[in-house]
Amino acid sequence: MVMEMEEVRHQNSTKTKHNTALLTLSCLLLTLGNCGGPLIMRLYFIHGGKRVWLSSWLETGGWPVILFPLAAAYYRRRPRPHPTTSTTAKLFQMDPFLFVGSAVIGLLTGLDDYLYADGVARLPVSTLSLIIASHLAFTAGFAFLLVRQRFTSYSVNAVVLLTIGGAVLALHTSGDRPKGESEKDYVVGFLMTLSAAALYGFVLPLVELMYKKSKQRITYSLVLEIQMVMCFFATVFCTIGMLINNDFKAIPREAKRFGLGETKYYVVLVCSAIVWQAFFLGAIGIIFCASSLQSGIVIAALLPVTEVLAVLFYHESFPAEKGVSLALSLWGFISYFYGEIKHSKKNKKDKKLNPETETSQIPNP
Repeated sequence: MVMEMEEVRHQNSTKTKHNTALLTLSCLLLTLGNCGGPLIMRLYFIHGGKRVWLSSWLETGGWPVILFPLAAAYYRRRPRPHPTTSTTAKLFQMDPFLFVGSAVIGLLTGLDDYLYADGVARLPVSTLSLIIASHLAFTAGFAFLLVRQRFTSYSVNAVVLLTIGGAVLALHTSGDRPKGESEKDYVVGFLMTLSAAALYGFVLPLVELMYKKSKQRITYSLVLEIQMVMCFFATVFCTIGMLINNDFKAIPREAKRFGLGETKYYVVLVCSAIVWQAFFLGAIGIIFCASSLQSGIVIAALLPVTEVLAVLFYHESFPAEKGVSLALSLWGFISYFYGEIKHSKKNKKDKKLNPETETSQIPNP
């Protein structure tokens, strides 16, 4: 019995370490994508790019990158050859329910990509980032409705602060309007970005709900398959838009007129596709390790970093409204993770005081 208890504790410890490592990797990927994606996309528009459908396509067009970690996962789970057996590992594990669910979410993601790209085309990155922070309120609301997300006083405080931080910009919507852009275009960009925030706030809990409703055991390799299907269908959605808008024919002409040169035009497109793929892998990885709400919190918390980088690299204006919004966003970020640290310490203390909860998982001999 003692040996069984020790074995369970060892398994739980190994699982916790693996989950922590995966969560850390997902946060790093999300940081790269969340900060680099909008900056590279804005670079395309600043130097003469005008194709919104092309930009939205690039957000998920890098989905073949996922084939590399999927191939590694397939190699790891491949059974060792045995003289008496001839079992083979399945190349893809996804069942029809997850495939259909991923396809539907992928189409919604494609629409969200377009809304977001249209916002990037019209707004400074710093303004866009703070508007996108409002997605957290939508994520929290949909997480409560779809997956019955439990809230603590700290998470509620974080949602309120991050949402208000984004809403502060509405008090002075056109104060940093780019030169040569009409007020109408600026307002359209504001509304498109807000719509993108709302839709993505729905998509994150929808992914978590799909995980919960699935009859399959959700592993990280299966998460990669889900992400690949989602990105594939999002890319199909945007490809149709590109065909209707004749974007494929316009790419060579646009490359020749690009402000940084033709070669760098294609470098920007490729880098954009890869960096955005890191964003989606990070977001879906955090949902797998934690929850859709935590994924939304991390995205919102990184937005001030993106805002500061936009001011540094693109010399965007930084009026008082952005300063207030940035302070509220940072406050919300600190509040959430302080609450998470307290909750984690409480759980560890409870486990030490009640070790029988750990042994309850041991099967009867």
